Amino acid sequence: MKSKYISPLVCGFGASVLTVVPGLKEIGCCLIIPFAAGLSLYLYQKSNKSTEKISSKQAMVFGLLTGIFAAVFSTFFEILFTAIFLTNDFVKSLPEVEAAFRSFAPQNLFDEVFKIYRKMAADIQTKGFSLSYIIYYLLATSITSIIFSLIGGFIGMAFINRRNKNILN
Repeated sequence: MKSKYISPLVCGFGASVLTVVPGLKEIGCCLIIPFAAGLSLYLYQKSNKSTEKISSKQAMVFGLLTGIFAAVFSTFFEILFTAIFLTNDFVKSLPEVEAAFRSFAPQNLFDEVFKIYRKMAADIQTKGFSLSYIIYYLLATSITSIIFSLIGGFIGMAFINRRNKNILN
């Protein structure tokens, strides 16, 4: 792996570790992931002892990579903890979600969806693993992590470029 991709890997891993901590999980996508993307740019620039302006392309690539690494590691941790504890947030919240949807939507509309969800929850509780849940989790986590890490990459680019401009002046 090129040294260019070490900082997004490290920051994506660190962000995924922080997002499994109770209490931090809720702010993971909107604070931790963007911060990790900006930090990956900063660490890359520090490791190369550079004060060059960071391009939009570079911010996008680092944001994208940090988001992908964070999603993959988060999914790995979700699989690991689900297998150990035979439960997760999805299983715990499913009854409340189902009750909420049933209170304002027609029965037949959500019956098939909740049949699939209940099967996923049953697999998790009995086997500690559900392939459909893992695919669902990876897709959902990837989308949110990539979006917020791209935002973080561009914010990090603006911050670092402004900081470097002030240092050079």
